[in-house]
Amino acid sequence: MHVVVGGASGFLGAPLVAHLRERGHEVTRLVRRAAGPGESWWNPAEGLLDQAVIDRADAVVNLSGAPISRWPRTRSYREEILRSRLGATTTLATAVAASPEPAALLSGSGMSWYGVDRGDEPLTEQSGPGAGFLAEVAQQWESAAQPAVRAGARVAWLRTSVVLDRSGGALKLMLPPFRAGLGARLGDGRQYFSTISRRDWVAAVTHVLEHDVRGPVNLAIPHVGTNRDFTETLGRVLRRPAFLAAPSFAIRLALGGLADDLLGSLRIEPQALLSSGFTFADPDLEQVLRTATGR
Repeated sequence: MHVVVGGASGFLGAPLVAHLRERGHEVTRLVRRAAGPGESWWNPAEGLLDQAVIDRADAVVNLSGAPISRWPRTRSYREEILRSRLGATTTLATAVAASPEPAALLSGSGMSWYGVDRGDEPLTEQSGPGAGFLAEVAQQWESAAQPAVRAGARVAWLRTSVVLDRSGGALKLMLPPFRAGLGARLGDGRQYFSTISRRDWVAAVTHVLEHDVRGPVNLAIPHVGTNRDFTETLGRVLRRPAFLAAPSFAIRLALGGLADDLLGSLRIEPQALLSSGFTFADPDLEQVLRTATGR
């Protein structure tokens, strides 16, 4: 297949591109600088790209967007989070729709589509939307792919949970305090913490790409644990004590609105992946963390 990837140099995009090439697919990386071999220039903010590249693609994967983990989330940065996602998705979905034979579109999204805190409710792809800033971002992000849907393209929305790997993302920030024996559960630790190893995320997206999977796809392990489970498991994997607790009031005092993202509970279930025959290499927290930390 010929696959075009936006956001190809990031924490998720780079290993995905490498994996697709290892499997024999031709990959064109969309870049905002002068394009080299295997690349094509685009400017998603202005809606500009080489339509011919999209016309000859079998699939387009969109992972572009400003990081949501950056803090503080000022008003201007909130606008950038939304604008960057809508610009990239609208540009690619419109280009896919304009193709004589529309490519499949795998469009980035997040588990925040379901909101911040849904308690112990199992959240499958059939569950309803949630509320809050990130939920609204994810919902508008998915809606921006509608031009491709209306054109009859196969569209899948990648509702990604917390992707874990020691090389970056959330785990890279967590490892120093845990290795120092300062790992702590957040609040009472009963909130569900949905995760996936980076290698399973890459394999799952490749599976969606290579099979007739469409619609929302939850990218999360089937055996989800709580924050307490995560804290105890990471401490055990690292062979370090992890008995501390960060009280909810202290987290809110220190982090303000970001505390809601950390203390909320989302129990994501990967129904679409499992029903389409995907097999997780790391189906539970223990295996995810051993893979992610190299232990």
